[in-house]
Amino acid sequence: MTWNAARDDLTERERQVLEAVIVSYVETAEPAGSRTIAKRYNHGVSAATVRNTMSDLEDRGYLYHPHTSAGRMPTDRAYRVYVDKLMAHSNVTAQEQDRLLRELGADATGIEGLLQKAAQVLGILTQELGVAVAPSFDNAVLEQLQLMNVSSDRILMVLVLRGGAARTIFVEADSAFPREALDKLAGVLNERLAGLTLRAVRRTLKERLRDATFGAGAELLNVFVEEADNIFHLPEMEDSPVLLSSAQMLAEQPEFNSNTQMRTLLEITEQRDLLRQALRERNEPGITVTIGGENLDPKLSAFTIVTSTYHSGSLSGVIGVMGPTRMPYRKVVSLVEHTSRLMSHLAPLSAS
Repeated sequence: MTWNAARDDLTERERQVLEAVIVSYVETAEPAGSRTIAKRYNHGVSAATVRNTMSDLEDRGYLYHPHTSAGRMPTDRAYRVYVDKLMAHSNVTAQEQDRLLRELGADATGIEGLLQKAAQVLGILTQELGVAVAPSFDNAVLEQLQLMNVSSDRILMVLVLRGGAARTIFVEADSAFPREALDKLAGVLNERLAGLTLRAVRRTLKERLRDATFGAGAELLNVFVEEADNIFHLPEMEDSPVLLSSAQMLAEQPEFNSNTQMRTLLEITEQRDLLRQALRERNEPGITVTIGGENLDPKLSAFTIVTSTYHSGSLSGVIGVMGPTRMPYRKVVSLVEHTSRLMSHLAPLSAS
């Protein structure tokens, strides 16, 4: 679940107080004072003891307080400890499960339509920004390819991928080739490449075809050998669309009252390249949580991104939410995890 696992160097009382401060701040968006924590969370200690514990936590980088308030707020380090060490597991409610299943089970056009719905309903249920990335074809497994002439200098190659997806690629050639030659070449390519990912095809094709003899079609075989990196590189590998829910609910949170933060949010959601780059790196199985400064780009330093991978046949993508670091992590993590499991079940049915 973690990006940078937190060290557990806290006493039991410090953990209790830190968790209470985080829960209070997430709920109210107001710095938490020692009296509030002592009254609201019955730890059996006085406000003075809580105040001293909060002071120690501040000295160690877990809390800070703005100049205008006597209360304290969690730092990124505090949220990391909370997510890794303190947060209890939360189950998705029956109402949330019904809403997700109803929305995702409705008619959607292909995998992108399903992802758009998933991002939208996640945004509504979490009150954050739902995000999704279509599957990456770099890890797609080749089941079969077919070749056919479409003109005197172009050949159409159809790639059939595991899970039912298919993609077409045009290959430039100096002349048309007889049907028999194309079928023979397709047979050789299928024999030596079927079962490999497209990444493995690009990396090993030259070696796998080194001893192939082809007679009249040798010229076309050489085209595949020399141009493997281009022929088996689908545009979707780099330009998988980033799908977002409406940003309205996120924009209404108090973190975006300032013009600077609102401009940053608008830039991130409108340009999307920054999010695409951040989400492309999140291909590990399971939940990934990056908090504030853990995000590599400084423009994301005020945000938390919670994602999980989903699978569509042999392909995988990312689904999740983005919001301010003041986030109801238990609820968000459980909803993202549940949605990714639903996507893995439903996405193969929508693959085209």
